[in-house]
Amino acid sequence: MFSNKLKPIFTNKKNLQRIGPKRDGGYIIDKRIFDKVEHIITCGLSDDWNFEKHFLKYNDKVRVIAYDHTVNSYFWIRRFFKDILHLILFKKLSLWKILNIFKYFDYIFFFTKNNKHFKTKISKKNIKNKEITINKIVKGKKNILLKIDIENTEYTILDDIIKNKKKIVFLIIEFHSIKKNLKKINKFVSQIKDLKIIHMHGNNINKIDKHGYPYALEISFINSKIIKISKKKNSQHYPILGLDYPSVRRNKDIKLLFK
Repeated sequence: MFSNKLKPIFTNKKNLQRIGPKRDGGYIIDKRIFDKVEHIITCGLSDDWNFEKHFLKYNDKVRVIAYDHTVNSYFWIRRFFKDILHLILFKKLSLWKILNIFKYFDYIFFFTKNNKHFKTKISKKNIKNKEITINKIVKGKKNILLKIDIENTEYTILDDIIKNKKKIVFLIIEFHSIKKNLKKINKFVSQIKDLKIIHMHGNNINKIDKHGYPYALEISFINSKIIKISKKKNSQHYPILGLDYPSVRRNKDIKLLFK
């Protein structure tokens, strides 16, 4: 059960839209940000940039800059042979599975010209060609949609996000190890101030823990200085029918409870 401090503010459902797939990798945004965003900065990419591709359908002038040190040549070779082996063993052919084997070509096509992927780790330090800080990434930029999914490393960069909050139009961050880090999450939310929570969703890749918390918590924040928001009390239940979908289809979606 979460503190009411984490409960999203009231947002008219007509302003909410899911961007990305109806599974892990899809997130809820406020559609009023489409013409406000100039840069999408993605921290944590893996093999899924469907969110970014979908967003560009509404504003193709946005530049996507992604950071993920794990997506390299070895990543793509391993992924290719893993997919081939899966097809041989299970013999469940479908157009989607066949095309998915060649995802690398979609990667090459998408991250060209205006969009860039850097094989650099997000960190508290700047180490040339190896690690980079949020401070350096956002330098000289404004009107940013910042999306973060970096498997527990998010807690090391929260202070840098706070320092640069005025540059952020919209923030999507996936928090992991919830019970262990709940105080850090609450503190971050209280310090981010003008960035208000408009949506939350529990990642159901694993069952809820013995304390009732999901494996990870996906939270969407909007800059209330840029987009006008309501001060009404929120009575919405989560997940939201028609907007939220299980991150993993084989598992039941997670109901979020607030004190």
